Amino acid sequence: MSAPSHLDPRLLRAFVTVAEELHFTRAAARLYVAQQALSRDVRRLERELGAELFVRTTRQVTLTADGERLLPYARRALQAQDDLLAASGQARPLLVDLNSPGLTTGRRVLELARRLAPDQELMARYESGLTGAAAELLAGRLDASFGRFAGLAPALRAGLGHQPVRYEPMAVVLPEDHPLAGLPEVPLAALAGESVYAGAGNPRTPEWTDLAHHLFEGRGIEVASPAPLAVGHEEFRRIMDKTRNPILAVVGFPAMPSTVVRPLVDPVPLSPVSLVWRKGLVHPAFETLRRAAARLAAEEGWLERPAGGWIPASDDAVMSVR
Repeated sequence: MSAPSHLDPRLLRAFVTVAEELHFTRAAARLYVAQQALSRDVRRLERELGAELFVRTTRQVTLTADGERLLPYARRALQAQDDLLAASGQARPLLVDLNSPGLTTGRRVLELARRLAPDQELMARYESGLTGAAAELLAGRLDASFGRFAGLAPALRAGLGHQPVRYEPMAVVLPEDHPLAGLPEVPLAALAGESVYAGAGNPRTPEWTDLAHHLFEGRGIEVASPAPLAVGHEEFRRIMDKTRNPILAVVGFPAMPSTVVRPLVDPVPLSPVSLVWRKGLVHPAFETLRRAAARLAAEEGWLERPAGGWIPASDDAVMSVR
């Protein structure tokens, strides 16, 4: 084997897990990654070392002599990394932005991460939107957030990493006496002629307003003019009571008094949600958060696009990254 100047710990972890399972499917499930991605990481490690580490057949996976020699060293390297991360992370919790209270995707990921690692401290923050959170991530005042990564400005994306988590079905919040409120689902065509509130003018959520523009284009639906920026659930409800505009939301959006939440259909619009973090983030709870996101996505089918599901073309390539 040759000796490269640097080895990505992720590649070593992929190798060790496959070596312990001797089965790529089981190893991928244990790491909460796609089998294709795991195979790609092992192949990359083999190329960097200039050695074949596994003998692969249709029936079994076994270690080569080079793989046997590498295994104890890889385990020690990973243990040293885990010890370092644990030591560096004792001073502070992992700060995880959930956007707004009541939204379900980030909250469920955070709750699972806490159950997976009860000895680690993960604390919730609420930054309203991913654009607002991105500045905090890059400044090191936040560690992770959730939202539409493709909706961020390229300059922001350059300093951030992301992991697709969910295609979240979208909905509309209606006054309970609105003509469409009696429908169990609202076809997009039924909103033609309406002005729908989608955060226009809010500097923390332009990625959401941009998603609305993509969705409404050519359908006769307008993005409602900016409303006074409301901080807190009660203020938001008070302003919306005044304007009486329908509100673009997601299906898990908590209903407010005198309103109803109805899924949108024909097509089913999807809000693409990623876990987003600052590149180079080092914290012992971060990998736990990533594993929790991957596990929920797999178990709940969050990354399976429903028949007739819609997302902007600009989000397709971003959400295909695994």
